[in-house]
Amino acid sequence: MKKSARILLGAALALSLTLVGCGKSEGDQGTGQQAGQAGQAAEAVKVDIGMLKLTSSAPLFIGIEKGFFKEENIDAQAKWFEAAQPIAVATAAGSVDVGATGITASLYNMVAGGQKLLIVADKGREQKGYSSSALLFPSDSPLKSIEELKGKKIGITQTGSTYHYMAGRLLENHGLTLNDVQLVPLNSIKGLMEALKSKQVDAILLNEPNISTVVEEGYGKVIAQVGDEMDYQTSGIFFSPKLAENKDAAERFLKAYAKATRYYYDAVLTQKDGKIVPGANYDEVVSIIAKYTDQEPDMIKKGLPYIDRDGKLLESDIKTQVDWYAKEKLIDKAIDTTEIVNTQLLEEAVQKLGK
Repeated sequence: MKKSARILLGAALALSLTLVGCGKSEGDQGTGQQAGQAGQAAEAVKVDIGMLKLTSSAPLFIGIEKGFFKEENIDAQAKWFEAAQPIAVATAAGSVDVGATGITASLYNMVAGGQKLLIVADKGREQKGYSSSALLFPSDSPLKSIEELKGKKIGITQTGSTYHYMAGRLLENHGLTLNDVQLVPLNSIKGLMEALKSKQVDAILLNEPNISTVVEEGYGKVIAQVGDEMDYQTSGIFFSPKLAENKDAAERFLKAYAKATRYYYDAVLTQKDGKIVPGANYDEVVSIIAKYTDQEPDMIKKGLPYIDRDGKLLESDIKTQVDWYAKEKLIDKAIDTTEIVNTQLLEEAVQKLGK
């Protein structure tokens, strides 16, 4: 009996060890599979970016040039456009995956008409302490303030443009309205500069580096920096519906974009004692911008627009803009801005990027 009991006990122990071994093997195999899955490279995604050859597209240029998009397995391809509105149209239609351009009444009218796109990140804004856009008078103008513009002519690019918006908001800040002045659409930056020089208008809105050019050439003077008057989200990064639905690819794109905005900010926007000082990669960033915009480095240095370090959108200003355009009857109907703004994708991307 004792012998039989020992045999049975030994068999039971052997079976127990075998089962434990099998369990451990299956567990190890499962862990290995999970680790393999976790270690798999993210799906390669081709992303077409509709953009203009503007300095405010700098983070996109940096992301492509420095390989930040490639690091996220995003094949970022620049698709060049000649004007802002076609970029928004192409993004909504899915002809490009990402649009990078100004936020205008035309864009809001597209959305009001049923077109779908999402504004997800900053691509340039007016910010106190940074020169981006300004109101200029002829250098020998007897006018000295915005309040004196009543009954005068102000040159803008187009009706419903960012220049139209800035003119209206600046006037309101100083007790006037658009009804108190005559807006003169001049269709181009060059047209604005020529009209100021020939004194066809009493004032214009203009951006950098053109502001610096006008002042240096002596025919214009800055009356107000827009960023000192108001915070204003002038342009943004838009996603097509298809890209927005691919959350993984969308977040990876924005992770690379945020890395690029940090690189840009640290190189050209850091301040010391209230003044901008060149960062460690200043010359490199200027060189990258020059390559993609076909501008001379010295010209680029005159106008490097403010972009949030993490690429965060000034979300509250989008509603401010919509309300203003609706008040001025420049958009056809009210828009629920929560349907066209998505800041969560960038927030999650920045969290994954870390500090």
